[in-house]
Amino acid sequence: MAKVNLRSTRTTETDPAKAAAAIVEGLGGARDAKLVTVFASRERDQKALNAALREHLPEGTRLLGATTGGEIDNEGIHFGTVVAAALDGDFEVGIGLGRGLSDDAMAAGSAAMKEACKQLGTTPRDLDTSTHVGVVIDDGFQYKKEELLLGALDKNQGILLVGGGAADTEQDPEKQSSRIHVDGEVVDDAVAICMFHTKAPFAALRHHAYTPTGETMTITKVADDGNRALEIDDQPAAQRYAELLGVSVDDLEFGLPKGFSYKPLALRVGREYFMRAPWKPLPDGSILFANLLEEDATYEVMEFGDMPAMTEEFFAKELPERVKNPQAALFFHCSGRQWVATWTGTEEPLSKAFAAAPTCAGMNVFFEVYCGFHINTTLTALVFGSDE
Repeated sequence: MAKVNLRSTRTTETDPAKAAAAIVEGLGGARDAKLVTVFASRERDQKALNAALREHLPEGTRLLGATTGGEIDNEGIHFGTVVAAALDGDFEVGIGLGRGLSDDAMAAGSAAMKEACKQLGTTPRDLDTSTHVGVVIDDGFQYKKEELLLGALDKNQGILLVGGGAADTEQDPEKQSSRIHVDGEVVDDAVAICMFHTKAPFAALRHHAYTPTGETMTITKVADDGNRALEIDDQPAAQRYAELLGVSVDDLEFGLPKGFSYKPLALRVGREYFMRAPWKPLPDGSILFANLLEEDATYEVMEFGDMPAMTEEFFAKELPERVKNPQAALFFHCSGRQWVATWTGTEEPLSKAFAAAPTCAGMNVFFEVYCGFHINTTLTALVFGSDE
C-alpha cells in the first residue's frame, strides 16, 4: 500500500526568522518530510526566509518554492503570507534547476529535467509515466514557457508535468519580479523541475471555468515575434474579435466584463480544451497573446461560467474520480482567474471553494504549465492519493 501525505501551514509573520520558526512549528517540525514547499508573498526578503528555513528544517529535507500572486491553502486564497507544506510518504524526489532562462530557455529546461532525473537514478528517456510526475516552476516574467518545455520534454514528450510561473502581486510590468526557491538557493531567470517517483495513486489535473460555444476563429496572420495575431479569419485581428463578441475594440482587454476573459480562445486537442485567452488589443489593430501562435491555427471560442461553483465541483466530484483517496494537492492557480474574480465580485466564493479540495498548498501563478502546454486562465494541480 502506498500513499503521499501533505500537511500545510500559513504565517503572516514578516520577520524571516520568526516566519521560518512558525512554519516549521506549524508543520510539526517537518521531521518526516521529504519535501517542503514554500509559497511566499513577493515583498518578503526571500533569501533571508530561505536561510532561516534551512536552519530549522532537517538536513535531508528538500525545499521547493516561489514568490506568488497569492498563497493558497484549504482556508482559501491569501495575500501577504507564506503558505508551506510538508510532504511525506511513499515517494522519492529529485529537483533540477535550469539557469539562464532568458538566454536559452530550451537548454535551461533540458538541464533542469536531466538533473531532476539524475537524482532519481534515471534519465528523461527512461521515465515511466505511470510512476513519475513533475512540477515545473519558472520565472514567469521571462515569458519562456513554450521554449523551456521543448527542452524539458526533448527526450520524452510523454512526461506528465504541471505547474506555473513564480509571480508577484505587482501589476506594473516595469516593477514585476519573481524568485524561485530550490533547497538553499533563491534565484530568478531560471526554471525548477521537481520530479516525483511514487507507486501511490496520483494525477496531473487542470480545470477552467469555460465551455465551448461551437464557434471558431482561425489566426491567419501572425507577427514575427510569434505573440501577436495580426489577422483573424483574414480580417484585422482586433476588429474581427470585437465583431464576433458584439463589442467595441476598447472592450476587449482581458478582465473587462465582455472582453477576452468572457469569451477567450482554446486549443482543442481531441476532447480537451487548452485555454489560450488573448491578453489585449494593440493600437495597430493586432492582438497580444501570452503564448506563441501558429499561423492558420483554428481555436475554439469559449464562454465564461460560474467560476466559484465550477471550481468547487471540480474539487468535490472530478478530482476524487481521478485520484483514489486523494490526500495531498499542490495547486497552481492562474492569477488571471484571480483578476476576473476581483472584477466580477466573486473573490470570496472562489476562495472558499478550496475548502472542498484535499489537504493542499499552492499559489497564484503567472501563467500555467500542463504537460507540454503553456496555458492560462486555468488551475493546474498535482494530486496524490492512497491505496490504503
